[in-house]
Amino acid sequence: MIAKKIFEEISSKLGDTIAQSPAKDLEKNVKSLMGSAFNRMDLVTREEFDIQQQVLIKTRELLTQLEQRVAVLEAAQAFSSTTVEESVQTAEETAAKVVAEEQQNKED
Repeated sequence: MIAKKIFEEISSKLGDTIAQSPAKDLEKNVKSLMGSAFNRMDLVTREEFDIQQQVLIKTRELLTQLEQRVAVLEAAQAFSSTTVEESVQTAEETAAKVVAEEQQNKED
């Protein structure tokens, strides 16, 4: 507790001293220069990055679902001459393979 008080007191006094010295102007100039450089770099904020990351996750999930549906439809079309039960079973197996491959690709 005492060490924390001492640290806060020293920090406060240093802040006051810097605020009243030319170092404060230098700090403002450096911040302005850095801000200008960052703007030219076309960087994104963390919030924008997180939003895009969530969009990507949802898109990947939708892609997986669509791949499964396509696999089921392709299997149903390929085995149209067989019975309905056989077609459904084959389609389910194909969809399960696609899901397993997708999970394997995610792990890699």
